[in-house]
Amino acid sequence: MTTEKGGPLAGLRVLELAGLGPAPHAAMVLADLGADVVRVDRPRGRALELGNPGDADAVLRGRRSIPVDLKEPEGRALLLDLAEHADVMIEGLRPGVVERLGVGPQECLARNPRLVFGRITGWGQDGPLARDVGHDINYIGLTGALHAMGRAGQAPAPPLNLVGDFGGGSMLLLVGVLAALWERSLSGRGQVVDAAMVDGTALLSQMAMALRGMGVWRDQRESNLLDGGAPFYDTYECADRRYVAVGALEPQFFSALLDGLGVDATELGAQHDRAGWPEMRRRFTTTFASRTREEWAARFAGAEACVTPVLTFAEAAEHPHLAARATYVEVDGVIQSAPAPRFSRTPNAPPEPVDGRALTAAEILARWA
Repeated sequence: MTTEKGGPLAGLRVLELAGLGPAPHAAMVLADLGADVVRVDRPRGRALELGNPGDADAVLRGRRSIPVDLKEPEGRALLLDLAEHADVMIEGLRPGVVERLGVGPQECLARNPRLVFGRITGWGQDGPLARDVGHDINYIGLTGALHAMGRAGQAPAPPLNLVGDFGGGSMLLLVGVLAALWERSLSGRGQVVDAAMVDGTALLSQMAMALRGMGVWRDQRESNLLDGGAPFYDTYECADRRYVAVGALEPQFFSALLDGLGVDATELGAQHDRAGWPEMRRRFTTTFASRTREEWAARFAGAEACVTPVLTFAEAAEHPHLAARATYVEVDGVIQSAPAPRFSRTPNAPPEPVDGRALTAAEILARWA
């Protein structure tokens, strides 16, 4: 792994305690942005393999690891030595684990008062559920977000693990870490960042909660403007059993949608007249089913109707717009997302292949001391 990387975080030193899900994702983003990230692994490798043995997990790109046995005094001493020279430390273990090991915030900040100690959990570091187990689906279920997703009369639909783990998890942790680094530039002092996925999911849900507070959001699925309740903000099956996404919210976009579909506006009610939505949906469903997804994509190309194809991950990597922006890149034969966002003066370096070689403590301390 290159020690001098491009990107706005070049020179930032980050320790990542090995884990799963949002913490390694946050470490990946920091590495993508130029930080020098060292992953502290268990001596016998990762705690859980999600793919086949030997597969390179692209989420681990951009950094090298060091095996450390934190159950041994020598391992704990080594971690504290590394923390003394780090700017940021990230851990995603259950509350109390690092404290029991003797490498928690108290010990690390005593060695390095400028350290930003980022912690991410599902339930948070305190509260009645703090020590309970859980996964993304549990965290978004408790905050109300999961209840709002899916079709009326059907079970709530899990949105992969994008909302809790990554949107409300790693992204909230990153905001907290970067905010703490800014505050440190003023005070000279580090601090602990407690990023809980329940807090982050609640924060992501703020618009829906605000609309509910104004009396314009209902707690019934598929009864609101943005949850599939409106026929002009939904997905439709095409003749080839593929789908298009329709987001024609504004009047001019709705008009362009009707033009592209060949539907006479006088045959429908007003766009926001809910009484007319069932017939509007029936007309849209029947019409979209008459052509293939690609035919509709071609028909709406260039039209201000907010109609786009619903692509698979494989198709997305080949879409002309995403290809032109290099939104997806291929590294060692693996298609993956490119670093984001983009910077004009300090551009990110291209993603590096996952490097399975372990560093030694001497190598890290030599370049961090």
